Amino acid sequence: MESLDRKIVLALASDSQQSLADLAAQLEIPISTLHQRVKRLESRGVITGYQAKLDKRLLGLKLSALVSLTPIDPAAPDDIVEKIWDIDEIEYCWSIAGTESYIVKVSVSEPEALEELLARIRSRANVSTRTSVILSTAFESRPPAIAEEQSE
Repeated sequence: MESLDRKIVLALASDSQQSLADLAAQLEIPISTLHQRVKRLESRGVITGYQAKLDKRLLGLKLSALVSLTPIDPAAPDDIVEKIWDIDEIEYCWSIAGTESYIVKVSVSEPEALEELLARIRSRANVSTRTSVILSTAFESRPPAIAEEQSE
C-alpha cells in the first residue's frame, strides 16, 4: 500500500466523520486527490464502510460481556452461527481456535437480561457458555498497525 493511501486509511479509521476538506488539509493534499484515492480504496475493498459510534450506556445497554460458546456435541454440524444470527443482543461473533468454538460480544440492559440471553443462546445453539462481564474499556476500535511500504 502506498504511503499516502496508508495515511488516508489510518486517518479515516481514527475519525471517519471529519470532512474531506479537513482531511485533505491535515494530509496537505488537494481535496480532488483525496477524493480520488478514497474512492479507489473503497472500490478495492480496503475501505468497506463507515459506522456511527454509539454510546451504549445512553441507549440503556449498561452491561457488556464476552461469551465463549462450546458445542455440547462436538460431532454435531457446526451451525451455531445460523442458530444465533438473529439474536439482536449479539454484536460480534468470532470463530476461534481452542476449546471453545466461538466468542460473542453481547450488550444488555442489566444482569437479569444477560441471564435470559445466555439461556436463549444455550437453548438455541446447544452450547455451553463461559461468560466474562466487561467492567470497563481502556480502548477499542484503534486503527490497525499497517506496515510501511517496503522498498526493494
